[in-house]
Amino acid sequence: MVGDIILARDGHLTRQLLLEPAKFGLGKTRNAESPDATTTSVCGFCSTGCGLEIHLKEGRSVNLTPSTDWPVNLGMACPKGWEALNVLQSSDRATRPLRRNPAGELEPTTWDEALQYFCQQMKGVQSRYGNDAVAFLSTGQIATEEMTFLGSLAKFGMGMLHGDGNTRQCMATAATAYKESFGFDAPPFSYADFEESDTLIFVGSNICIAHPILWERVLRNRHQPEIIAIDPRLTETAQAATSHLKIQPKSDLTLLYAVANYLIQMDWIDREFIAAHTNDFASFAAHVESYTIERAVERTGLSEQAIVELAEKIHRGQRVSFWWTMGVNQSHEGVRTAQAIINLALMTGNIGRPGTGANSITGQCNAMGSRLFSNTTNLLGGHHFTNEADRQKVAGILNIPVERIPTENSWAYDQIIEGIRQEKIKGLWVIATNPAHSWIHQNDLQEIFQKLDFLVVQDMYSNTETAQLADLVLPAAAWGEKEGTFINSERRYGLHKKVSPAPGEALADFQIFRAVADYWGCGEMFSGWTEPERVFETMQQLSEGQPCDISGIDGYAELDDRRGVQWPCPTGATDRSVERRLFETGRFYHADEKAKFIFEDSRRPGETVDEEFPFVLLTGRGTAAQWHTQTRTAKSSVLRKLYPNVLQVDLHPTDAKSLGISPHELIHVESRRGTVQAHANLTAAVQRGQVFMPMHWETVNQLTFAEFDPYSRQPSYKNAAVRLRRRQDV
Repeated sequence: MVGDIILARDGHLTRQLLLEPAKFGLGKTRNAESPDATTTSVCGFCSTGCGLEIHLKEGRSVNLTPSTDWPVNLGMACPKGWEALNVLQSSDRATRPLRRNPAGELEPTTWDEALQYFCQQMKGVQSRYGNDAVAFLSTGQIATEEMTFLGSLAKFGMGMLHGDGNTRQCMATAATAYKESFGFDAPPFSYADFEESDTLIFVGSNICIAHPILWERVLRNRHQPEIIAIDPRLTETAQAATSHLKIQPKSDLTLLYAVANYLIQMDWIDREFIAAHTNDFASFAAHVESYTIERAVERTGLSEQAIVELAEKIHRGQRVSFWWTMGVNQSHEGVRTAQAIINLALMTGNIGRPGTGANSITGQCNAMGSRLFSNTTNLLGGHHFTNEADRQKVAGILNIPVERIPTENSWAYDQIIEGIRQEKIKGLWVIATNPAHSWIHQNDLQEIFQKLDFLVVQDMYSNTETAQLADLVLPAAAWGEKEGTFINSERRYGLHKKVSPAPGEALADFQIFRAVADYWGCGEMFSGWTEPERVFETMQQLSEGQPCDISGIDGYAELDDRRGVQWPCPTGATDRSVERRLFETGRFYHADEKAKFIFEDSRRPGETVDEEFPFVLLTGRGTAAQWHTQTRTAKSSVLRKLYPNVLQVDLHPTDAKSLGISPHELIHVESRRGTVQAHANLTAAVQRGQVFMPMHWETVNQLTFAEFDPYSRQPSYKNAAVRLRRRQDV
């Protein structure tokens, strides 16, 4: 009897496990997942912008595989990409609007009541305190069309002045650096450059973990390249590199200036390129004269030999590419550090050619969309709120009175938070982001939010740390349940599609914005935006004549057929190459078409170690299976198996021994702002006097020190002073 059950060749469970030949070159699949169609969609996690082949059955997604003809990932996917559909099935999805009742509990309500309440409360705040007393905090994780709609609705329809996005936490530094140096926020590279370089220099970038598919592109490089990792930790990228410069935290600006000075002294620079295509080099050369090798040795902890060899490798390289991510961007002097990287590329002529460039790798799937079209850091399409001609152009395209467009810039994210503290902002609309987890100095933020009269959170989950503080929660559809475009790190527009229904009463953010506009009374202003592609057409008009011109794209159909299109793609463009880079002609976006050398003295961070708090806390990505605040990745049982199920703090074995800390011991990590418990992970990957904690855990930002780059207003997450204490010593 038992044997018959085990060996049964028919029946419900047996049929579920049976593999059958599938169509579309997918090999064998289970019958329940055997598709009758497929469609390609760009992934909704990081900025890499991978193509995923979605398997459909009766019009709904049943599985996915990486797209083999997508020019980004070439048939590869990271763990998050493979699980992109599964995280949608979580039981704690937001499925109905929730309103906080007099007892302080969130309870279900109807969309009609929710939208009336939203408008009543927001208008009430404006009537009591003025239009500028309401603000929004957006994201880099919704479609560009939705960002355009939100920014237009909030500022032109609802009369807000202040709005920013969580891209301020990851990409504001790079955007500011590019604008000042090149004249426009323009990452110059194509992913093909990973394969074309003979020298790749990664500054503060653990690309192996943060962007695994881009590391796969590096591994396809056939030139036996030098791969140099500049990072305080022996990260996965540093382990795989040909050389690792184990720098002291926040000393990279001094290092980069010293390398520049050495290159100038040795005359290892491209004087012809400098003269023809740049400004202010002589002033830059004079500035870096004081940044000697000896000064860099003292500040960085590196040997003289290591610094000189770095300069020599830059000189020997025929195609040198410089890459950076959050180790540079999240710094008290991040903009000048990014520009120091840009300066090295300019002075050696390593830009505009295959395998070169000063290349910032973006964080979120649509941070570039946020940078261009969210109406936060600039007016739609890379225009300027402070420029009358730009305001007239945008008003004409949108067919709205120009007086509707603010004439001044918004406060940045940290300034909005400070505005709440000072009770100048009393109403806040948070869309697809979780600041109660992700914002620097977390405990402070949660106290500040209590000062709001009205907090609205619009998210796919109703149990995020921020949603739990809200007065109103609006349930939003997720990637895969709506359509629109993302713009990846290499400026590629990719189309994502609706392949699954949203749960319950959840709506696409696009539809929520349409409904808010109608209930607010400004729906007529956006009557032409009936679906995302109509907004895309408006974006094309807004971009015309700009460096980011996409007026030549033939709608969503071309994006789908060509597997994405990079900007610029103006009307009449003849170069339809799959992968293109900027500045091949040496012309930049300043009025004189030249790039600028921009520089400033390096300075110490605002908090440094002392006897009481002797360790530097570094934060960053934990594994390739984790993403930001884990709002999505924690919903996947597969992804949860790929990283530790407890918070760990990495510390050097010698430090652990001196403190009497044993491997895996649960200890206290304390800063001047908070205390968290974590399990000790003893590893020589961190230097003595330093500790590392993954940013994905909700308690880590209780420790971080709130310091901001003065130009980008981006927080410096990767430098705080902490101490370690055994539990029995507390």
